[in-house]
Amino acid sequence: MLVAVSPSNNNKVELKEIPYSHIIAKRIMDILICLMVLPIALPLIIIGSIAMALNSRGPIIFKQKRVGLNGIPFTMYKIRTMVHSKNGYVDHTVKDDARITPVGYVLRKSKIDELPQIVNVLKGDMSIIGPRPERIDIVEHYSKQNEFYSHRHTIKPGITGWAQVHKPMATPAENLEKLEYDLYYINNHSLKLDVEILAKTIGVVKNLESL
Repeated sequence: MLVAVSPSNNNKVELKEIPYSHIIAKRIMDILICLMVLPIALPLIIIGSIAMALNSRGPIIFKQKRVGLNGIPFTMYKIRTMVHSKNGYVDHTVKDDARITPVGYVLRKSKIDELPQIVNVLKGDMSIIGPRPERIDIVEHYSKQNEFYSHRHTIKPGITGWAQVHKPMATPAENLEKLEYDLYYINNHSLKLDVEILAKTIGVVKNLESL
């Protein structure tokens, strides 16, 4: 059993090791969910990609290195939503970011830009549910601020998760606050909690679309 310190209030958080049976069950669930949503997701990805191509020049699929299970980097896929820059496209936005195109704004609000990550799940890089994968530089920065930040990488990162549904509009500056939610998920992982997160994710997406 691992013991981590809560970033905000210094309370100790015990981290239980996840049984191998849970890992296998979670992988099976990931594949089944991907196969179920793929007939709906694929047309949305195609439509979103075409719309983005007509709206802004540049690569349609955005690829970026993120930190995954056991701290191993992998290439994450998204539909590009920002103006392409010759200096490199950085997926880090601020409030009312002018780099987000009109089509990109819709894709972000509806979360359609995240759908290509289904490929990451099928490849085994990610899970449907887990801590949000962060850029390498962000992980290096916050690992220096909190020695337990790396425990986020004891499970696969996810498209959605406990932190994402509680802090859907969180900025990189709130990473240590999100860490508490990630540690909670790792310590309380169960099929019931995963179902709850999926239900909350649908609610979060609907709320964001209504803004």
